[in-house]
Amino acid sequence: MTAYDVIVLAGGAAKRLGGADKPGIRVGGRSLLDRVLAACADASTTVVVGGRRPTVRAVTWTREEPQGGGPLAALDAGVRRTSAERVLVLSADLPFLGDNTVKTLLTAAGDGQRDGALCIDQDGRDQPLVAAYRAEPLRRELALIATEHGTLSGLPLRLLTNELDLARVEAGPLASFDCDTWEDIASARARIREHGTVLDEWITAVKNELGIELDVDTGVLLDLARDAAHGVARPAAPLTTFLVGYAAAKASSDGDGPAAVAEAARKAAALALRWADENETQ
Repeated sequence: MTAYDVIVLAGGAAKRLGGADKPGIRVGGRSLLDRVLAACADASTTVVVGGRRPTVRAVTWTREEPQGGGPLAALDAGVRRTSAERVLVLSADLPFLGDNTVKTLLTAAGDGQRDGALCIDQDGRDQPLVAAYRAEPLRRELALIATEHGTLSGLPLRLLTNELDLARVEAGPLASFDCDTWEDIASARARIREHGTVLDEWITAVKNELGIELDVDTGVLLDLARDAAHGVARPAAPLTTFLVGYAAAKASSDGDGPAAVAEAARKAAALALRWADENETQ
């Protein structure tokens, strides 16, 4: 993928959250800001506009002038720290933003025919903070707005988007879901614990916490845990999967971690089945 920079807007007063530090609120054990940063981990430069706070990966910090000047002022401050031809612009409160949405936006913005691309929500409303812009028209329009109004502070984002030729991207129903209220936070926390998503969310959170990037077949590991629990003893399941991970780490010095995990899991599963067969023949 062609290089891009990302600007994450992490300021604002969060009045509907009682002034809480919204980007730092945790959903699924990770802060909202870290969840957004994970979706754009391959950006060349990551600029966060807002107060400094711990993050799982390094970012460039900046603030809008004046502080609290609103999204246009924050966007202008962020753009000044970027250099790529395409700029991804995100708010810091998108718990379900995925890299697939990021790729779709960048692709739609990268054909040179339009000034960028933004998501539309399920009701067809523009989401200018879930968007990718070509840097040249973005800088131009920000400068023109500042000249016309004498400032960017307090101005609405529509002054920018109305002047740009933007493609509209229909992302998934949750791609632009943002957390403005405590009810939104509660809804997001409930969604990640739903049966169909909880394991993926948990594994992603663990990898994020441990600072590892490894795509593995979770079905293989779950089957291994089942075989170990059934053929040996229930406590054998977590212990066996731990040992598989340890063995895979030792064997993957060539960088092929997923293959090492699969091979270690295959061997351990075969052992568990042999163990079970012996018990059944006694």
